[in-house]
Amino acid sequence: MTTPAKPLGEFGRITRFFKPLAAGFAGARGLRDDAAVFGVPEGQELVVTTDAMVAGVHFLPDDAPGDIAAKLLRTNLSDLAAMGAAPLAYTLVTALPRGTGEAWLEAFAAGLGADQERFGIGLAGGDSVSTSGPITLSVTAFGLVPAGRALPRWGGRPGDRLFVTGTIGDAALGLQIAFGALDVPDEETRGHLLRRLRRPDPRTTVGPRLIGLASGALDVSDGLVADLGHLCEESGCAGLLRADVVPLSPAARGAIDGDPARLALALTGGDDYELLFSAPPAAREALARLAADSGVAITEIGELLPAGTDAEAGAVTVLDTAGAPMALPHRGWDHF
Repeated sequence: MTTPAKPLGEFGRITRFFKPLAAGFAGARGLRDDAAVFGVPEGQELVVTTDAMVAGVHFLPDDAPGDIAAKLLRTNLSDLAAMGAAPLAYTLVTALPRGTGEAWLEAFAAGLGADQERFGIGLAGGDSVSTSGPITLSVTAFGLVPAGRALPRWGGRPGDRLFVTGTIGDAALGLQIAFGALDVPDEETRGHLLRRLRRPDPRTTVGPRLIGLASGALDVSDGLVADLGHLCEESGCAGLLRADVVPLSPAARGAIDGDPARLALALTGGDDYELLFSAPPAAREALARLAADSGVAITEIGELLPAGTDAEAGAVTVLDTAGAPMALPHRGWDHF
């Protein structure tokens, strides 16, 4: 009779699953100490961001562990990109129910490892605890940006044009498919939208190159309209968004199929993790070159307007294909 393998326990799990992820980052000190130690190169500043994900809120409990790991890391990388920062390192906190097996952790760590290699970032440390609640995960990511050059949310000015990378709405439509609330028979379309939900594409090759071009920037997590409102409010401007030029993937267009409610969902649903930024009209040519060089589409979608009697700071007007204001049920996601 074969004796069942003894569970690894906390430190055994760290050694098996997480120490290998820290091997490429010297500041992690092999995860043998209580904290990481690393310096910042001369002429650079450290950019720090933290994002958490909770099962049932940010991902479905039965999502693949590798997908969960990818989304957890990529959402933080998107925050770095929105500040113009290049990835450096991250720390990880896992709060897992006691029944979470080692196979789940192995797949989760493999997902992190694949993305570490893809995006050039290493694990610096973290913590692991048990919980009686749902799986809860948190990453704190560190990036480097030239000193004094981090992209702000608040730098937009009236007359600046608004731009967005990639495509909008895929993840929101994918979430409805995952919930069984949206019937999309075409398997290729379904697959694309679900992949964009589970594995967003942080624009790490674009963000640092927006320094000197963009006046204000953030990433689209709460929904395009809501996040444009954030950028406008911080910049003391109002915003005009043209729905007819918002970039949609062929899969999203197929799923929307002319339905105004589905288009509204695409504009407000969130989880896109694309970069939304303002820039003066004179930057158009440079942005076109950046799009060509990076292979990431950059689309002009509107402009910033002066705040005043007709439109207070943070107000966003969305125009439909006929140029009339769209009535949206809400602007985007709000945790509370």
